[in-house]
Amino acid sequence: MNDDIPFALPLMGAEEEEAARRVIRSRWLTTGKEALAFEEEFAAFLAPRHEAPPLAALAVNSATAGLHLALEALGAGNGGTVLVPSLTFTSTAEVARYLGAEPVLIDVKPGTFHIDPEALERTLDRLCRGLPAYPPRNGGGAGFGPTGRPQAVMPVHYGGLPCDMAAILEICRRRGVKVIEDAAHAFPSELPGGEFAGTLGDAGVFSFYATKTITTGEGGMVVTRDREIARRVSLMRLHGIDRQVWNRYTDRKASWYYEVVEPGYKYNMPDILAAIGRVQLGRAREFLAMRLAIARRYDDAFRHEARLAIPPTGPGDARHLYPLSLDAALDRDALIDTLKERGIGVSVHFIPLHLMPWYKNRYGFEAGDFPASLDRFKREISLPIWPGMTENQINRVADEVLSLVHR
Repeated sequence: MNDDIPFALPLMGAEEEEAARRVIRSRWLTTGKEALAFEEEFAAFLAPRHEAPPLAALAVNSATAGLHLALEALGAGNGGTVLVPSLTFTSTAEVARYLGAEPVLIDVKPGTFHIDPEALERTLDRLCRGLPAYPPRNGGGAGFGPTGRPQAVMPVHYGGLPCDMAAILEICRRRGVKVIEDAAHAFPSELPGGEFAGTLGDAGVFSFYATKTITTGEGGMVVTRDREIARRVSLMRLHGIDRQVWNRYTDRKASWYYEVVEPGYKYNMPDILAAIGRVQLGRAREFLAMRLAIARRYDDAFRHEARLAIPPTGPGDARHLYPLSLDAALDRDALIDTLKERGIGVSVHFIPLHLMPWYKNRYGFEAGDFPASLDRFKREISLPIWPGMTENQINRVADEVLSLVHR
């Protein structure tokens, strides 16, 4: 019997199986009524009080697609700049390049995994003055990096813990810069006032990838209260066609005629995935309670170990990740290798973008340019924290980590 503990495992059951069967039996597998219902239910979950303007939710086939569409809807591109944290997955930054904009990396705030508002403000001020994004390393010259006008900031709600959005929004609003929240980790991250991460900026993007808090296998959702952004995303996610055309083969009243008014993309979500997503959405709070319980068990196990630091947390933390920080004297990579040999799946979130060859070569980064991101990366391991973990599995993960730290 295989007793390995994977890093992530989706919790699926009979309801998800029946949802998929329902779509298969309907013979309509691509975008249709299930996707439309998923959008309505997702928007209602995030904005149950029917505030004005209403929250629109638009299903797409990945969060990367959603970030691309949201950024395109804001008019980004043509040599402008998009500011993102260095400590993130590449999709947050690469979508800027899809549109001809330059990603500008910002360090995280020391002691956190989130973009540093003070560093963000300094960099925005440099760009607004026509200076290169990054100051000179040795005090001479104008600096280095892109010089384009700032078009958007994309903060990342790392691990399900919301960023300091009040500070980020205040900084950006004063400068007329739009904000797209990368909320791939952050469903459902509910703040004390009842607002959710992902609904605070001009647009937010959620992920339903196989490892995320709810999953459709692959998929994502763009949410916004800006009617023009919603209109543009809806248009561009399916080839730039000027109207809904999913039902043109099945509805007697639907016209066969359509017009392509923009060169759009193929980013729609199929019904078979949306049907699974609807079931997962209904279980989101159940899954959250499970992850919170696992995190509490880990916190209790590690909080008194001097060579370990439990992850920062706060209101609204969806606990998508459990990033444990190690003392610098510990060999992080060796610990990961040994845990994997013992059947414990772990990971690292993330390798900072400024260390990646493409970003390093294009912008001339050095490892020390973003010291807080580099420090987090060197000392962090992400432990399993998925709904359905048993008490024995949770205890085994904690015990194995502690045994290696004490070795």
